Amino acid sequence: MKLLIDMNLSPRWVDVLTHAGFEATHGATVDARNAPDSEIMAYAGANDCVVLTHDLDFGAILAATGGEKPSVAQIRAEDVSLDAIGKQVIIALRQMSPELEEGALLTIDPKRTRLSLLPLRSK
Repeated sequence: MKLLIDMNLSPRWVDVLTHAGFEATHGATVDARNAPDSEIMAYAGANDCVVLTHDLDFGAILAATGGEKPSVAQIRAEDVSLDAIGKQVIIALRQMSPELEEGALLTIDPKRTRLSLLPLRSK
């Protein structure tokens, strides 16, 4: 699985996720420093990447547009350091890999992990 690490997460995530068997790129290396979220989503979709972020706006974009891709894995924790939540993120990405490949919104917080298949539909 290819991951695009959002600018709000440390570039250190790239090495850790690569070592865990993922193909990971940080937004800084693809000129996403000042790009709006919509451009990051377009880049991820065009390059078959899952966006890994700490920004809830990506989930909102999926909900508002009814998008089917790209998948988004959002970390919902105050401490997004590798030491605090890195292991949990890797486990969740591995467990939910098939769903993320097809189109999903994965929410990872310290207490639980939730998955919603895309497109998101209001209930």
